Amino acid sequence: MTTVAAPTWSSATRGAWVPVLALAGWGLWAALDETPSPLLVSPAQVAATAWDLLASGQLWRMLAASLARNLSGFAIGTLGGLVLGYLLSQSRLFERLVGPSFNTFKQVSLFAWIPLISVWFGLGDVAKVVFLSLAALVPVTVHTCDGLRGVPPSLLEVARVYGYSRRQTLWEVMVPAALPTLFTGVYLALIYSWLATIGAEYLLVSGEGIGNALIDGSEHFRMDLVLVGMLVIGLVGGLLNLFTRRLERRLLRRYGR
Repeated sequence: MTTVAAPTWSSATRGAWVPVLALAGWGLWAALDETPSPLLVSPAQVAATAWDLLASGQLWRMLAASLARNLSGFAIGTLGGLVLGYLLSQSRLFERLVGPSFNTFKQVSLFAWIPLISVWFGLGDVAKVVFLSLAALVPVTVHTCDGLRGVPPSLLEVARVYGYSRRQTLWEVMVPAALPTLFTGVYLALIYSWLATIGAEYLLVSGEGIGNALIDGSEHFRMDLVLVGMLVIGLVGGLLNLFTRRLERRLLRRYGR
């Protein structure tokens, strides 16, 4: 007798149950509410608001502004973190001079820098990009330093035997060996910078962006607009997570990790 394997559910299908049930419960709650309130909006109203924002192009403009700030701050912070992490891991003098200050700096809450940044750089895009750069800098620096320090000495000895230059040792031995740790830092920097983007737009309120849509919605008691903003934030964060994880797997396969 041939045994038929039971159908299996993919992880994506299983994960869809939670939002589907939440959406159904939300719609049922809104439909059964006998005293409609502006604080309780239906899924249909949120969908209509989202469609209006899409049709008018306003949602794309807000999203483009937020992503431009996010990617700018992420790039600056990541580049600075890679350089700083490399110097901390490879230079004992630099580590002794800068290491204690950096260890103190990373203990300061990111949002504690908002007052100083707003005074020094104002409330515009420059201030927001500086804020996002700080959000990306710390995880990249820490993981770069730890990853390069954790390269097995046997690999470095092989590089010396073959007469590799310092540059060849870095790119052909150290970086491939430390790649999982390095990528973890970059991954965290991308996620933290996106979260910080919304915080920066919410606290540094000059300009356009998804965070500003949340402020407008809360100030005018438009919970439909607030919920649209929250959904967009979650979807973009999920897409960033998916992209970085796939890129990580591809790079690790390329280097045989």
